[in-house]
Amino acid sequence: MSYFSSSTFSFASYVLVLCMLLGMQINTTSAQLNTNFYGTSCPNALSTIRTAVRSIVLNDRRMGASILRLHFHDCFVNGCDASVLLDDTTGFTGEKNAGPNANSLRGFNVIDTIKSQLETLCARTVSCADILTVAARDSVVALGGRSWNVPLGRRDSRTASATAANNNLPGPGSSLSGLITSFGNKGFTPKEMVILSGAHTIGLSRCLHFRNRIHTETNIDTAFANSLKGICPLSGGSNNLDPFDSTPVAFDNTYFRDLTNRRGLLHSDKVLFNGGSTDAQVRAYSNDNPTFLADFAVAMVKMGNLSPLTGSNGKIRTNCRRRN
Repeated sequence: MSYFSSSTFSFASYVLVLCMLLGMQINTTSAQLNTNFYGTSCPNALSTIRTAVRSIVLNDRRMGASILRLHFHDCFVNGCDASVLLDDTTGFTGEKNAGPNANSLRGFNVIDTIKSQLETLCARTVSCADILTVAARDSVVALGGRSWNVPLGRRDSRTASATAANNNLPGPGSSLSGLITSFGNKGFTPKEMVILSGAHTIGLSRCLHFRNRIHTETNIDTAFANSLKGICPLSGGSNNLDPFDSTPVAFDNTYFRDLTNRRGLLHSDKVLFNGGSTDAQVRAYSNDNPTFLADFAVAMVKMGNLSPLTGSNGKIRTNCRRRN
């Protein structure tokens, strides 16, 4: 899918209108960011990221979901500051080995590759935080989602917080009220929470996270549950994988259609359509792919604006894994 051909101004106007219609509030820190931030200092930055992501995702379509998830796990822990990319060192414990991330997050090598290309192109200019945010957008586009303009100018964190990663990231066993609270703590409405949960339209989950769902829960399609028990038995096979929805390499509204058919993979998916306050929205998106894609783009702009470091705050890391 190609990028929008409309001007920056018209897209921004479109985003503001959608935000008002959805009842969204744009984080005030977004005013510190600029979609043309690298227009002079590194004019080929965005095309370099786009080309790299497209090539990588076309060769490994699962990587698109991995990069999008990496961005989410970064932004939900003290903002979009690339802290999730930092390796642990002697005397420093970062976020990579926190409970929700250890042996789970992937795509770090993709960001490393892009960062190396950009350091060659324009040294000490493009932050790891901006690379990750743009790469998440380009991953969605590469898998058929709608594009959006990414405000730029984030700087990179000098530190990370394993404690915040353990406490702030919602888990696969979350209840509906738990999800609403987790997202609400970051300034998202329940509607935006459902929209962003639609990221599960791509990617795979480990058996460890859906074993209890398929073996013990009742609000699940019987044939669907039985089809999964072979790859996810009651014991063993915890790292075996299964798609979140039935079109795992296409960014579309299939996730919501599957939810209405009781085929949500995780407990935290199921609760979005289980006789609660979000049922109507799930039903609406299950019947309207264009609206879901447009709303997701708007919500991702807000996601990318979570507490960015700008100006003299933070730094431009030359190696995304190191505080240097």
